[in-house]
Amino acid sequence: MAVGAFAVDGPGTGTGFQGKITASVVITCIVAASSGLIFGYDIGISGGVTTMVPFLRKFFPSILRKAAGAKTNIYCVFDSQVLTSFTSSLYIAGLASSLVASRLTAAIGRKNTMVLGGCTFLTGAAINGGAANIAMLILGRILLGFGVGFTNQATPVYLSEVAPPKWRGAFNTGFQFFIGIGVVTANCINYGTAKHSWGWRLSLGLAMVPAAIMTVGALIITDTPSSLVERGKLTQAKQSLVKVRGTDAEVEAELADLIKSSEVSKAAKREPFFTIFDRQYRPHLVMSIAIPFFQQVTGINIIAFYAPVLFQSVGFGSDSALIAAIILGLVNLCSILVSTFVVDRYGRRFLFLVGGIQMFLCQVAVAAVLAATTGVSGTKHISKGYAILVLVLMCTYAAGFGWSWGPLSWLIPSEIFPMKIRPTGQSISVAVNFGTTFVLSQTFLSMLCHFKYGTFLFYAGWIAAMTIFVALFLPETKGIHLDSMYEVWEQHWYWRRFVRRQP
Repeated sequence: MAVGAFAVDGPGTGTGFQGKITASVVITCIVAASSGLIFGYDIGISGGVTTMVPFLRKFFPSILRKAAGAKTNIYCVFDSQVLTSFTSSLYIAGLASSLVASRLTAAIGRKNTMVLGGCTFLTGAAINGGAANIAMLILGRILLGFGVGFTNQATPVYLSEVAPPKWRGAFNTGFQFFIGIGVVTANCINYGTAKHSWGWRLSLGLAMVPAAIMTVGALIITDTPSSLVERGKLTQAKQSLVKVRGTDAEVEAELADLIKSSEVSKAAKREPFFTIFDRQYRPHLVMSIAIPFFQQVTGINIIAFYAPVLFQSVGFGSDSALIAAIILGLVNLCSILVSTFVVDRYGRRFLFLVGGIQMFLCQVAVAAVLAATTGVSGTKHISKGYAILVLVLMCTYAAGFGWSWGPLSWLIPSEIFPMKIRPTGQSISVAVNFGTTFVLSQTFLSMLCHFKYGTFLFYAGWIAAMTIFVALFLPETKGIHLDSMYEVWEQHWYWRRFVRRQP
């Protein structure tokens, strides 16, 4: 079959239009996925900057005084609510913006929402780079949060709507892959700037670069056919469809299908936010809440935020801690590539389950090593060999996350909803993600101080719970066309009691 042609793949794909991979769809999805750069850069930059002595001396001198104490508990050196506010303020802002982002993506489109997010993030990065006091730092972080809230809402939906259904999983992992690139890049920049008195300004200010890249990229791509149909721009929708499919033949049927879905949506005459609470959308709502919540209680973002802090706490020097954070980021990045190649072959459930088991074992092992080496008081410093063992275990844990809960937690909420509630569902998902991240990032350093190695057992317990949840309640969605996704719920042993076939 020629590139750009369509085929129906047999049972389970409904009326899916299985487009082949074309150069246009690859370029479009890469450009859209680059929105993940800003989120990843921020995740990576925060933890490194908060270990830089000039940054701490200017904004958080009490932490330096605490670190100088002879008998300091290694788990408690960085326990500061103001310091955690620097990190977590972004996520409460992201939560607020995500609650309005669904209306924006419906009203102005996925593409324009990404542009708005990039511009807002760029402004926040400039303020942070020039910050003269804590108030400026927090203001910059809030603007970064608004930007990330908009892009995290629009990008996964954009990717799911543009990608051929057969390869939707692979294309959607691109968002997480760019998050990984942002994390590694930020960690490398932190390592290079850590010894300079102005290094923290450069690290924070350089966030303008990925923001500029993704904003310019978003300006040059077309919006998704679904979004254009939803806004009544049928001619542009057809042009967009022809562009991403690579042919002007056989797109009429797919366009007609999109128009029908849009008409059904508009005929409902109900606010999508109320519609999503209907009984027939109960499984969708549960997944939009549970999946992002579980992604965060794996502990991965907290470990990414505070990786240099964590490694410095367990025995690495300042430079070694930054290098360890870079290694952790590289492992996560490589594992995302594994997911890209296997997610549409083996399916979402398989990766969720394997990754969950792997992460659980690693978290328990890290807790055991720290318990045996640092003692209950946390006043013992572990040897270099055990510190390296902790790094190896954390890398194995990060790999498990990278090919499972990392990319799939963005993919699942973006693909399970019908068109009429898709932006709302993604908005709820992003809001839950940011809300959970805010609570965890605000409490992690205090938890590390009080729970010590038990912090890792806390996350291990959640990983066990979410792995069981996936095994029981998440149906397989690989290869299913977005407008035929109701089939997976109708066939599920539990959810079929709630759903009914779409009109």
